[in-house]
Parts: sequence; structure tokens; C-alpha cells
Amino acid sequence: MQATAYTFDPATRAGSVLLDDGTPLPFDAEAFDAGGLLLLRVGQRVRIRTEGAGETRRVVFVTLQTYPDTYSGPGA
Repeated sequence: MQATAYTFDPATRAGSVLLDDGTPLPFDAEAFDAGGLLLLRVGQRVRIRTEGAGETRRVVFVTLQTYPDTYSGPGA
């Protein structure tokens, strides 16, 4: 799934993305680290993996579109 980086704090490595329908979804440092990134700029297009649905939906993997999808967690 694709999204756009909406916020990012390099100190905590956490932030949020906007889905193409405008829905914001937060991600934590674990999701950021899973994607192999060092930095993320607001406005960058990213590829994400999510798990859960509704209120429990969360981002578990975030990387740039040009990076390989190396996610190997649940649902991979």
C-alpha cells in the first residue's frame, strides 16, 4: 500500500503517514526500522504494510517506494 509521509521525528524515529484517502496513520520506531530507512522527509511517497482493522489498524513497515519490500512479519 502507498502513502505519503505526514510527520516524522528523527529523535524518536516515529511519525505518521497519510493514506491516499486522507486518513492519517501513526507509525512507531519499530515500523520505521523495519523498512531500513535512516531518514524520512515529510511529503515523500512511501510503501507501507499495516495490520489490524478500524481503530486497531497500525503501520508495521514503512519504506520508500524505490526500496525493496523486506517485511517478514505477520501477513507477509
